[in-house]
Formats: sequence, C-alpha cells, structure tokens
Amino acid sequence: MKYFWSPVLFVLVHVTCTSAIPQLFEAEKYEKDRQLAETYLKQFYKLEDHSTQIMGKFKTYRASGLLSEKIREMQDYFGLRVTGSLDAETLGVMEKPRCGVPDVAEYNHFPRKLKWKQNKLTYRIVNYTPDLTVEEVDNTIDRALKVWSDVFPFTFNKLMKGDADFMISFEKRDHGDKYPFDGSGKILAHAIFPGTSALSGDVHFNDDQTWTLTKDRPNLFIVAAHEFGHSLGLRHSTNSSALMSKYYRYVDTDGYSLPEEDAKRIQELYENLENYY
Repeated sequence: MKYFWSPVLFVLVHVTCTSAIPQLFEAEKYEKDRQLAETYLKQFYKLEDHSTQIMGKFKTYRASGLLSEKIREMQDYFGLRVTGSLDAETLGVMEKPRCGVPDVAEYNHFPRKLKWKQNKLTYRIVNYTPDLTVEEVDNTIDRALKVWSDVFPFTFNKLMKGDADFMISFEKRDHGDKYPFDGSGKILAHAIFPGTSALSGDVHFNDDQTWTLTKDRPNLFIVAAHEFGHSLGLRHSTNSSALMSKYYRYVDTDGYSLPEEDAKRIQELYENLENYY
C-alpha cells in the first residue's frame, strides 16, 4: 500500500499547486491593470478617492465607487462601450502614447473658447533636448508653427530672451506646472491654453522620452505641431486621423499639411478676430 498511495498523493498535490498558478498570474495581471487605471484616471480625469474589487475567479474585473464612475466617464469620452469595467478595449486606450493635456480639464476648466486676441505671437525656445542638434530643434519648431500659419494668417516671431507668448522647453517629471511627466512612460508633452496665466501658451516636452525626426521614437515635429494647436486654443479631437487627436500617431512629415478638420477648427476659432496686425 505504501508504494501505491505515495504516487497518488504526489499527483494530487501537483495538480492542486499547478491549478493555482494561473489564478496567481491572473491576480497579478489585474493588480497591474488596476494600478494603470488609477494612474491614468488621476492624471486625465481627476480621480481622487476610489475602491476596487475583483469579481468572480479573476475572470471579470469591475471597479466600484468613484473609480467605476471615472472609467465610465473615460469610456464615454472615447466613444467606447460604457461598462465601468476595465475591459481589454479600455485598457488598450490607456496604454497608448498621448498628449498630457487632461481630458476632464478641457471641458471643466476651459468651458469657454480660449484664444489669443491677436494673430501676431512670439515664441522662445528656452532649452534643448540632447537627442537632437540645436539646428534640428530650431528648424522643427519653425516647421511645426508653419503648419498653423499656412491655414490662418498667424505670424510667429522668435525671441532669444525674455518672455514670449509660447515658452518652449524640455522638462522632466515634476517641473512646476502641476502636470508632472511620467518619466519614459506614455506622456509625450503638454501645452497650456491661451489666457492670462504666466504659463498660457507654453509648451513642455517630456525630455525622458527619446526625441527623433523619424518614426522609430516620438517625432518632435508631429508632437510640437499638436501642442501648438493647444497653445492656440484648440481642444482634442475624437477623430483619430486629426492632428489634434490626443493620441500620438506617426505620419509622413515630408510636405506635411494640416488635416482638413484641424484647419477648419482653427479658422472657425479665430474667424471673428479683429486685431490683425
């Protein structure tokens, strides 16, 4: 009997242990997803207090309380199926590289159409990224501004010192504007809408990213052109093909011109501007 039961006991213990391993991995995955959701919703949807729970045998993750409400708000904003749960589609959206301008702030903090009172604006490049030469950055910023002046009579004059309407800089993590970067994570840059604040119009690039002029890493031209749209007063677009889509998407930059939607929106925003120079 000794030699009969020992192998059977081993098999039972082995089966019990191995069946628990997938559940353990699933629990770790859902905990990682929960942390991703919390970080994302705190930054873009002003999540403050929350509670969570895992439903079933790690098959369905459902957040409760304020976290669930914020997930629903985010899903509605993106045109996703509104469930309040962290499904694969919702997590996929959260994992994409994007602009750091908060989604909630665009509507709650900026209910009015904010714009400059004149079309002659100044900019200054405060510092440079080590990833590109000074000349490359200068030329790229000029090109990114030009896509907007090509569709509306803006004039952008470069300053070498002093305050400008657009103060452009490369920053890391917490850099004094209440919108810290996430290291080499998903946030590429952000900009401040027009207004009376000392920061209005300013553009900050996340310098923990590796900036390029190619498609291999974040392309400075594409990101800069997007952020200048915010500096001029445009909010994000839900159209994934628009330059003002909140998510980064590489496109061929040779001979680049604004998509029709972006051009129309900036022209409509400034159509009643009277203070032409």
